[in-house]
Amino acid sequence: MSFHVVCINKEIMLKIIKQNLLKSAKALKIFDLLSKSSWRQNKLLILAYHGISLEDEHLWNPELFIPSNFLRRRFQLIKQHDCTVLPLNEAIERLYNKNLPKKAVVITFDDGLYDFYQQAFPIIEEFNFPTTLYLTTFYSQYNKPVFGVAANYLLWKAKSKILDCNSLLGINEQINLATENNRRRAHALVIAHASENNFSAEQKNYLLERICDSLQLSYSEFCRKRILQLMNKDEVARISSAGVDVQLHTHRHRVPLEEQLFRREIEDNRKVINGLICKQANHFCYPSGEYNPRFFTWMEAENVVSATTCETALSTAETNPFLLPRLVDTCSLSEVEFEGWLTGISQYLPQRRN
Repeated sequence: MSFHVVCINKEIMLKIIKQNLLKSAKALKIFDLLSKSSWRQNKLLILAYHGISLEDEHLWNPELFIPSNFLRRRFQLIKQHDCTVLPLNEAIERLYNKNLPKKAVVITFDDGLYDFYQQAFPIIEEFNFPTTLYLTTFYSQYNKPVFGVAANYLLWKAKSKILDCNSLLGINEQINLATENNRRRAHALVIAHASENNFSAEQKNYLLERICDSLQLSYSEFCRKRILQLMNKDEVARISSAGVDVQLHTHRHRVPLEEQLFRREIEDNRKVINGLICKQANHFCYPSGEYNPRFFTWMEAENVVSATTCETALSTAETNPFLLPRLVDTCSLSEVEFEGWLTGISQYLPQRRN
């Protein structure tokens, strides 16, 4: 048995043990006792979501996408547990002033894909929960599929096909897309080809078209469905006017390690957001959860108030405001595990590293 298989088996076993412990705690009313305690009241749970499937994206990447009925059920649980859902800015102020309400929760979404507008936004309006959207802005102006993730998704859609790398990438190789490892290699080659040739957004888009042609997929239909496209400026303006708090997520979904480039990402991001919603954005989310302590002073110089990560924990008044943890909610997180985080008991259980 390989080391990789052993690790997977240990992870599955740990998850089963954790779920059984949580089920027992719930049956013994420990959930209720802890959720009403002063211990939980002094802590903030920030939830993080990414995509809400328009079609089958949750089957392609269940760690990034969830179905809309999954999100609705999560919101039902938040309501059933009588959590107080706060706007991000108010929650952070009350966290550090040590006057949080009972079972305080913040709901955040990353990126700003069109599926947020089409799938998540109606559910948010239905439950009337204050929500923050961390918006990356380049592709909200260039209304085409986001190159990297779109290439990955299209290769998955064509998993019964062969990718001819010679005609597409100038590499004498034919890749059978039937296996995950082969699709991962094909995706890496596509990304490297675009990077090495310094492709513009238009050239990347043309490469996606050629990939679709090669794999007998309809690129025009893919674009029409707006899968893996960002909201356009009118859609961003509409959700903002309806109460969604639009905040910073960089312009190009990257975190450069050089100060000038990093600050430019925030400046460009903020400029677009301010132009769309006429409001100063001062809260930040690290793209892909990638952070570095050197960013802190750079964000202070840009008047950023807080920054959220993808680390899993509850926030306290002692938490660094530029390292606020979030529970990234995915299809793999069971209902009882989610409830464990709402009540706070999951803080005591071992967590998988992101």
